[in-house]
Amino acid sequence: METGTIIALLAYFLVMLGIGLYAFKASTEDSSSYLLGGRKLGPAVTALSAGASDMSGWMVMGLPGAMYLTGLSNIWIAIGLIIGAYLNYLIVAPRLRMYTELASDSITLPEFFENRFEDKTRLLRIISSLVFIIFFTVYTSSGIVGGGKLFESSFGLSYELGLFVTAGVVVIYTLFGGFLAVSLTDFVQGCIMLIALVLVPTVLLVEFDGYSTIHNIVAAVDSERLNFIPDAGILGIISAMAWGLGYFGQPHIIVRFMAIRTIKDLKLARHIGMSWMIVAITGAMATGFFGIAYVSANNLSLNDAETIFILLSQVLFHPLIGGFLLAAILAAIMSTVSSQLLVTSSSLTEDIYKAFLNKNASEKELVLISRICVVIVALIAIGLAYNRDSSILQLVSNAWAGFGASFGPLIVFGLYWKRMTFSAALAGIIIGATTVLLWIYLPISIAGQSLSSYLYEIVPGVILSSIAIIIVSLKGKQPSQSIQLLFDTMVRRVREDS
Repeated sequence: METGTIIALLAYFLVMLGIGLYAFKASTEDSSSYLLGGRKLGPAVTALSAGASDMSGWMVMGLPGAMYLTGLSNIWIAIGLIIGAYLNYLIVAPRLRMYTELASDSITLPEFFENRFEDKTRLLRIISSLVFIIFFTVYTSSGIVGGGKLFESSFGLSYELGLFVTAGVVVIYTLFGGFLAVSLTDFVQGCIMLIALVLVPTVLLVEFDGYSTIHNIVAAVDSERLNFIPDAGILGIISAMAWGLGYFGQPHIIVRFMAIRTIKDLKLARHIGMSWMIVAITGAMATGFFGIAYVSANNLSLNDAETIFILLSQVLFHPLIGGFLLAAILAAIMSTVSSQLLVTSSSLTEDIYKAFLNKNASEKELVLISRICVVIVALIAIGLAYNRDSSILQLVSNAWAGFGASFGPLIVFGLYWKRMTFSAALAGIIIGATTVLLWIYLPISIAGQSLSSYLYEIVPGVILSSIAIIIVSLKGKQPSQSIQLLFDTMVRRVREDS
């Protein structure tokens, strides 16, 4: 590996660890500070932290890889994600920020669900926590797979060593700095990702003297990659755009809305976050698509399409800049892994340990348990990531659908429909999660293709979860007066503070 590349990567690691040390001193006195940053995030940190934790390694590896393999038909994923992210800021963010504070200052989503629906059985908290833990462990492993592929293809190191190095650095700064460290590192990582995803396609445009040359080369290589309509036709477009449905139920993203200082800050956060997202996702798609032309024109070999960004970063730039671009990949991976580790840890600590095992645990004890859980979840995720043939995009796709179908309808209905009941919330989670798992794993095929090949599992999951919520709510008793009063207070306060 070139000296410049080593210097750039070492500088990146030192910055991440330095932020973790700063956050350790600033905000780990109690569980609220460790797990939610004391609800003091500014709009810029909120926006880039939400964006960076959202996009992860699939932004710089999975999406460019999909564009490289199948071309412009993947643009529908980007369109769906942009619409979903915008609606998430508009629909979910203000009410969730206010409601979680009013509902006994809930610092995790399962705790909020319990308080929102006055669940005395605690079933809602247990089941939602279990869904969190299952899908987040899969989600976390997808990021660690990205780290393993990066170290193997770029540095000539073993895939397994890459898993441990990637997870190790993330665990260290998450372990010590908690939510504040995760959010601040996400902010820095978001900036790095944005620069990298603008720089690579821009250099390629200059290299080929404009888009028309790239278009012509791609047409000569495989004209099908210029087709905007996927092989599955309308169902393919619906499946791709349905990625946007997942935003309403992604805990590692919407927890940022719970932590922002005030509702007034959300407008600026939305402008910053959406601008960042549109530029970054456009750059990611352009990198994969332009990469088709570069690989063909230079007779290069690419064994794994998801490493196209890595290849371009090494052949187009000076080693020092190449090291910076590799740091961008690590930034994308680590930003999401750290967020997922912390949300899983918070659920294990607040919703399992404190709620059921030790109700009188001190704040110091809760922070310690949170840190232990970070390590445990990371080790399990590393174990799952040992399969080197795992597709980053596929792993993210499954986990994204699981969260979106399980919690998206629950959160939207819970924030906007006063009539929704505890039983309906429970039914929504179970039906959504079960539908996704069955859609993925049932041995049913159409013309030899799985159900997921025809329609993304999040679509039936969200539809059936929503139907279950509506039917069970209407057939059940009216929510208590206290629940209705809290709901009305939330609506009034959101209007006053917006």
